[in-house]
Amino acid sequence: LSDNGPEEIEGYHGTAGYWRGNYFTALEGSLRVPAMIRWPGKIPAGKVTNEIVHMVDVAPTLARATGAKIPADRIIDGVDQLGFLLGKQEKSNREGFPAFNGDELFAYKWRNWKMHFIELDSMFGKPARLNMPHLHNLIEDPKELYPVDRVDVSASWVFPVVLKRVVEFQKSLIAEPPIRLGTPDPYVPKKN
Repeated sequence: LSDNGPEEIEGYHGTAGYWRGNYFTALEGSLRVPAMIRWPGKIPAGKVTNEIVHMVDVAPTLARATGAKIPADRIIDGVDQLGFLLGKQEKSNREGFPAFNGDELFAYKWRNWKMHFIELDSMFGKPARLNMPHLHNLIEDPKELYPVDRVDVSASWVFPVVLKRVVEFQKSLIAEPPIRLGTPDPYVPKKN
C-alpha cells in the first residue's frame, strides 16, 4: 500500500476506493489517506470525520501534545491539530493545502473544493496545463470529472477565495524558498 494512493509500477497494490487518481496525481485518490489515531482517555473513540488534516500537521500537533517548542526561525507549514483531535473543536485548523507534483503546483484543495491548474489522470499520463483552472465540488463530484462552470452562481464565489490562498502560498515560497532535495541535514535557514 502507498501513502499517496495505489501505485501502477509494481502491479496491483490496492485501490483508491471511491476516488479517482493514484500516485503522483493531484486527484483525491492520491491525496486522501485514511488515518486512525488512538490515545485512550484523550482522543474520543469512534469519531469519523471528513475534515482536512495534512501530514505536515503531525509535528506541530505532537510538539504541543508533548510540550516541545516549534522553531520560530522558519516558516512551519503544519498547523496544530491537537484541539481538533481531542474533540475540543468540531473543525480542523486547516482549510486547505497545495498539491504539488515535483516542483509544480498541480492543484489547491480548499474545504470541499479543489482547483486544478495542471491535470494528470495517471502517474503514466501526460500532464495537461490548463489555460483556465478547473474547479471541482468534491461533495457533488468526488471523482473530479466535471469542472464547475465559472458562471455558476452557486460556485463563482469560490474562484477568488481559492486563488487568494494560492497567491498567499506562492508569496510564502518567496519569503522562504523550499528546502531543496540533497540539502544537508540539519538545515538552518539563512537569517533575513
